[in-house]
Amino acid sequence: MERMAGVSKGQTYGQHLPDQVERISTLTDSQLELLEDVRDLHAQRAALEREYATKLQLLVRKASDRKAKKMPALVVGSEPTKAWDENSIQQSTLERAYTQLLTAISDTAQDHINLADSFNSQIIEPLKATERKHEDAKKKQMLFYQKLLQDRDRAYADRIKSKQKYDLECSEVDAYRQKQERSADDRHAERAARQYEQQQVDMLNSKNAYLISIAVANKVKSKFYNEDLPTLEDQFQDLHTRLVTGFISILKNAQAIQQKHLDVVRTHLTAFETALDAVNPAADQDLFIDHNIVPFSPPSDWAFEPCTSHYDTGEMSVDPAPKVYLQNRLARCRGKLQELEPVLTSKRKDTEQLAKLVEAYTADNGLGNVDEVLDNYLDAQHGLTFYYTSDAVLTTEIETISSALGGDEGAQNPHSFKSTSFSIPATCAYCKSSIWGLSKQGKTCKTCGISVHSKCELKLPADCSGTRHGGRGHQHSDSLSASLSRTASVISNSDSSITSGQATPTPSSFSPSTHSAEESGPAARVLFDYTPTSPFELAVFAESIVHVLEEDDGSGWVKVADDSGGKGLVPASYIEVLDGAQTASRVTPFLSHSQPNVEYVRGIYPYKAQGPDEIDVEEGALIYLTDGPNGGRNYADGWWEGTDSSGKKGIFPSNYVEDVQ
Repeated sequence: MERMAGVSKGQTYGQHLPDQVERISTLTDSQLELLEDVRDLHAQRAALEREYATKLQLLVRKASDRKAKKMPALVVGSEPTKAWDENSIQQSTLERAYTQLLTAISDTAQDHINLADSFNSQIIEPLKATERKHEDAKKKQMLFYQKLLQDRDRAYADRIKSKQKYDLECSEVDAYRQKQERSADDRHAERAARQYEQQQVDMLNSKNAYLISIAVANKVKSKFYNEDLPTLEDQFQDLHTRLVTGFISILKNAQAIQQKHLDVVRTHLTAFETALDAVNPAADQDLFIDHNIVPFSPPSDWAFEPCTSHYDTGEMSVDPAPKVYLQNRLARCRGKLQELEPVLTSKRKDTEQLAKLVEAYTADNGLGNVDEVLDNYLDAQHGLTFYYTSDAVLTTEIETISSALGGDEGAQNPHSFKSTSFSIPATCAYCKSSIWGLSKQGKTCKTCGISVHSKCELKLPADCSGTRHGGRGHQHSDSLSASLSRTASVISNSDSSITSGQATPTPSSFSPSTHSAEESGPAARVLFDYTPTSPFELAVFAESIVHVLEEDDGSGWVKVADDSGGKGLVPASYIEVLDGAQTASRVTPFLSHSQPNVEYVRGIYPYKAQGPDEIDVEEGALIYLTDGPNGGRNYADGWWEGTDSSGKKGIFPSNYVEDVQ
């Protein structure tokens, strides 16, 4: 029997799976179970799509409510000076982009609902119909199979019955034969002969019927196994093929539905991307400016306000004593401005380079993280602004003082003052009062040896003799005041330059101050390690040297500073104040000149090691330079090699340190 048209003619069930209808029927059940699983999968998927759409709609609704409340402040400001309405808000390109985002999400939610509906109507229902159709077809095939079995079994039963009847007739023939033999001489012999002959005829008829039933049974068997069963199995195979083909067709339709859904969602994304491209920060800023214009005029300049109890004018005082102060302050400002100029130039170049980096990183995101570069640029720009402020302050002071002095800047023979603790009373060279006490420091000229209070430093004329034996006493008298117009004292080197104890120059370090800087107090030895428990305390270690800034006021705490610039409170019982001799004995061995081959440098700026071969440089910390043809200063151009206080050996930038004299 020919198979259905359009069905593949490869291996067939009828040819290769003889008499396996039950197994083939079980395969049909498995296929139908697969369809049911896929149908349930899409049903659950449709439910999820609806749930997702519902959550998206709720999300958009909440976002829309927040947008309606917050967008006016974003577009026209929280307190606009110009009337506005909804049209004003809609002029914002950022608002339109945000609206498009919410619209895209809302439309996407509806698309997911449509997708769920499509799954129900075009996938789930067709799968259910296919299952039902093939289940019915399978039942019909199995009913047909049962009828074939019944017809076959009927032929088999007829053969058996014919055989039984034939056997019975044979037995009857034998019985009539024996009866005829016994009645040969009997008067019933003729009748027995006729019965015997008739029984033989009946036996032969039964034999013929039996032979016919055998032929029929064999024919039915042959037809059943060679024609009926193969045809039935091939029909099952055709049904399987059509089932799988229909199943695949439905799944392809599911793919097409999802692809169409994705295409629709992609149109929403494209529309949102178009809205993003249309965002114009300049236009939005113009809109904000237009709604926030208010009259403004810069604050007026300040003018001199005389004291209510003392009549005075706004002219600078250039009397002899005040003139000395002005001359000293002028020298200090010029010194700071001279230090500021190279720093300002360097910072300006760094900022310009960072600006170029921001531009390059913005144009090509592949170069790196533009946000990090932008943060660095903004930090540099902020710092540069304060440096420029310091420059403006110093320049203004110089111009103001120079204008008042009229060119009379005095002689330039400054003292080299350095802060000093006085364990033995000394006399101030200016005011003649005593300077004494570990916590009441003054200053001593390193060149001529005179001492002054910190507050008297700028009042002392600049007439340093250059030798400790050539210095003369200073008389605070009218005769001395007459000469003050021709001489001036300038700040010492320790105050006018970036000293070894300072950190990397900051903008505020160049700003002039009328007050003396906080001076380091008497040295003290730390007796025990102390770990701080609050941000106001300082960590110290046993046997280290600190400087007392504020003595114990009865609270049991003192304020100290360590060599790295840290300041804070420590328990008073944890330190021991040293006198001058003790301090010298503790510091001198480290810098002893008895070791001619040992060379030290001191950090003037902090530097963080950038690799395992480098070491940190801390402000004020000493570094021992290594020796050898490739060590110390000979390591490389701009890089020296040394060992820090912890014993770690490495290289560091040479311009971050200064020689220890």
